[in-house]
Amino acid sequence: MGDPAADAAEPAGACANDVTHEAAVPQPTSPCGKEPVGGAAVAALEAGRVLFAGECRFVRAVQSIEALPPAGVAEVAFAGRSNVGKSSLLNALTGRRALARVSGMPGRTQQLVFFDLSGRLVLVDLPGYGYAQAPKSVQADWQGLMFDYLRGRPSLRRVLLLLDARVAVKASDVAAMQMLDWAAVTFQLVLTKADGVRPPALAAKEKQAHALARAHSAAHPQVITTSSATTLGMAALRAALADLAE
Repeated sequence: MGDPAADAAEPAGACANDVTHEAAVPQPTSPCGKEPVGGAAVAALEAGRVLFAGECRFVRAVQSIEALPPAGVAEVAFAGRSNVGKSSLLNALTGRRALARVSGMPGRTQQLVFFDLSGRLVLVDLPGYGYAQAPKSVQADWQGLMFDYLRGRPSLRRVLLLLDARVAVKASDVAAMQMLDWAAVTFQLVLTKADGVRPPALAAKEKQAHALARAHSAAHPQVITTSSATTLGMAALRAALADLAE
């Protein structure tokens, strides 16, 4: 296996990003990125922009609980099926084109990858689940590592559970929600690749996602719809995460 840092991220240190160059106060939008809102939402969006305009650096990639970095500032983990678009979302969210490696091969990420955002929030890229072609022993290792991390990490504030807006919710997605319920870890549903769905179908997917959130005790009620290609929902997601930052 190659160098985890080379595989997972750019070299540690400051990375040029596109968030810095956005308008100081982005056009406020609803959680799904559609309807204008006002009031405190404007301040929240600006807080998100400022946070993600800061330095983001690779910290560590690990394959065992023993190798985890010490718990410190608040952590937010990104989870989802293989090829759901986690790496693309992380790159779009941070405005860095190659922070997380984008691969056309599902199941490529086999590690927990940690990124420090301005010393205020740690972003954790979890291994993708549900990749049938991965060896059974590897699948078991991934699932065990993720569950051990999720249930025993004191600094973990939330898991963003990504669902591909273009396809049906899979049994592995439901199993992941149940695992988060059992672990008593708050998770928030995020729809990805929304640019590939027609508006009526996207509205139905959002309705389904809200129903899923209501059905799970650990789920956050807000569902955010995103597109890494068009940046839909990125400002709303940054605002949600800024609320967790220290």
